[in-house]
Amino acid sequence: MKRNAFFDNAKVLLIFLVVFGHMIQPFVADSKEMNTLYLWIYTFHMPAFILLSGFFAKGSGSKNYVINLAKKLLVPYLIFQLMYSVFYFIIGKDSWQAGIFYPHWSLWFLFSLFSWHILLIGFKKLPPVHGITISILIGIFIGYIGDIGHTFSLSRTFVFFPFFLMGYWLTEKQMRFVTKRPIKIASLMVMVALAVSLYAAPDINSGWLLASKSYFDLGMEEYGGIARLFVYITAVAMVVSVFAWVPKRHFGWITSIGSRTLYVYLLHGFFIQFFRATDLFEVNHITDVIGIAIVSASIVILLSRKPVLGLWQPFIEGKMSIIRNALRLKEQH
Repeated sequence: MKRNAFFDNAKVLLIFLVVFGHMIQPFVADSKEMNTLYLWIYTFHMPAFILLSGFFAKGSGSKNYVINLAKKLLVPYLIFQLMYSVFYFIIGKDSWQAGIFYPHWSLWFLFSLFSWHILLIGFKKLPPVHGITISILIGIFIGYIGDIGHTFSLSRTFVFFPFFLMGYWLTEKQMRFVTKRPIKIASLMVMVALAVSLYAAPDINSGWLLASKSYFDLGMEEYGGIARLFVYITAVAMVVSVFAWVPKRHFGWITSIGSRTLYVYLLHGFFIQFFRATDLFEVNHITDVIGIAIVSASIVILLSRKPVLGLWQPFIEGKMSIIRNALRLKEQH
């Protein structure tokens, strides 16, 4: 599919929010404002990313497709699971011994993305409304299984699958429709109203937005399904609201980062976990938050630069075309 500035700009915004959200997470317990900002971001940033992943999942479900998908997603998962285990051991993090089917931190996304593609083989045979409705009901039901959790990334796979399926069925025209002026105006009210509600509400367990725990673990065993449905509705409203403000024009190298977000996603954890292990940052003032935002943007820019891509391409994509092209250009000069 031809690259489109709207989608790349959306991915740049979302990958920044992924990094920024991870950067501010250690400070949410001590600040109502930071907790509100954190929860506000988490209502939509992963659902939006997953929806975009589904939008670009237009390939077939053939045997070769599945094999290539495994190479593209499961091989990097295994490589980075090992790398993060070693890294966690070096920085003294207790969870370094996590098993191969218990994804380290952000690696759940690779495991789930592979699973969503497999689920899509069956679900795309259903009418869109039926398939999406069934996927939502499964996402709601799965929370009642007490042992559901991080293992195999099962909880997140089923809870977030409706967004992947919605993305698959959306057309480019429908995606761009959300940038219409009336929707932009309504989106501002939605985003502000949610921020005020999150600030005014009693403590909300972030586990509802992370989607990695059962209702029993979240302390709402009986009415968890209703709560999750409300989370789904909030997420859809916020995804539409945020996409409404994504610019459609190309911003040069900034927009080009949108084609490299997987590198940023897989590699930024080394920075985040090092910062957390060393307590390098603290938040006492709005200027500290701005500083963390600048650091987050710098990490995104650094990890999307050509030298970094060339160094990590063999581990992430299983090829060395960037290095070969660089050497070829050097020989020509």
